[in-house]
Amino acid sequence: MFDYTISKNCLADKTILVTGAGDGIGRQAALTYAQLGATVILLGKTVAKLEKTYDEIVANNGPEPAIIPLDLKGATKQNYIDMSATIAEQFGQLDGALFNASILGELTPYTHINEQIWQDVMQVNVTAQHLMAQALIPTLLLAPNASLVFTTSTVGSEGRAFWGAYSVSKFATEGLMQVIADEYDKSTLRVNAINPGATASPMRAQAYPAENQATLPTTEQIMPLYVYLMSDDSKAVTGQVLKAQ
Repeated sequence: MFDYTISKNCLADKTILVTGAGDGIGRQAALTYAQLGATVILLGKTVAKLEKTYDEIVANNGPEPAIIPLDLKGATKQNYIDMSATIAEQFGQLDGALFNASILGELTPYTHINEQIWQDVMQVNVTAQHLMAQALIPTLLLAPNASLVFTTSTVGSEGRAFWGAYSVSKFATEGLMQVIADEYDKSTLRVNAINPGATASPMRAQAYPAENQATLPTTEQIMPLYVYLMSDDSKAVTGQVLKAQ
């Protein structure tokens, strides 16, 4: 695992947005951030799942989180602009954003890729991330040290047969991260991407249905990198793809 010793309350007084916070890695990141003192904004498309994460945070005596129900497949540029304005108004600034939500699409031969599935994957994994980043950057710049974290994959740096749209979308994610990081290199905003690696999660189960998830690292085990990039310890790190494992 990524070698980082997590210190108690290292995220105290920070406000962090987590997309896909109702399930898998996003849920675990939200729980972990709250446990370390952050006020977490939970974004996802399924309200019941977000409410469950909310209840877990409150039950563990974490700072009361906020919930933003939003489907990245249908959200508009104005939705993200309004969201960013609301965060600035209610919290004063945004210290971090973890762009974790994405969709797999389908694993299929390249010539069989369904056009609508391709469009959906690009919308959720690329266009929505781009529009959300555009809208959130002004609010992130209100913080003294802000962190924007994208989520990539091993197939986002080396194309793999049958991974089609998902692989291409993660190549685009890494490019988007690098462009923003370079533009804001001299600012208080750092921008990086995490490759979580093979982890016991719903998306992994979708991609490898016959795999025994008990043999994989848990979402909790990969959290050191997720915490590091949100903590002030990483304030000099930008434009990097880092591996959680």
